[in-house]
Amino acid sequence: MTTPRDDDALLKEEYFRLQQMVEEFDGKSLTIKAWSVTLSAAGIVAAYVEKAPIVLLIASGSALVFWMVEALWKTNQQAFYPRIRLIENHFSGSDNPVLPLQIAHSWSAAWRQRGRARFAFTVMWWWHVALPHIAVAVVAALLFFVAPPAVPSA
Repeated sequence: MTTPRDDDALLKEEYFRLQQMVEEFDGKSLTIKAWSVTLSAAGIVAAYVEKAPIVLLIASGSALVFWMVEALWKTNQQAFYPRIRLIENHFSGSDNPVLPLQIAHSWSAAWRQRGRARFAFTVMWWWHVALPHIAVAVVAALLFFVAPPAVPSA
């Protein structure tokens, strides 16, 4: 059995690990954004180089898929925050005891509580998640309708 002092040491380690995990999620979100912009922008350029208007819609769809992936990724990250807040409350003088070493259990509870699809849809509309995906998707779709590449006549 651990003592309250041992629990506090374990909670401190858990807290710093949770913070590290949240920061790693942010790094991966930047990677998702980079892939989204790279692939979609390449699609836009390819549409004009190859004179293939449909590629603009594919590029737009690609950006939308990356946007959904990032939203789902953010919902995974957000499931760590209730545990972080619980530990912070513990160290701010809360009388409620907090058991250490509960990362997986608390993550699963937070994940189930919010509802994946509903929460992911909400997260999609956070500006720091929506950008740049929505901008690239809209630009590619607009180009398809307003200024499609000229298809060579046979």
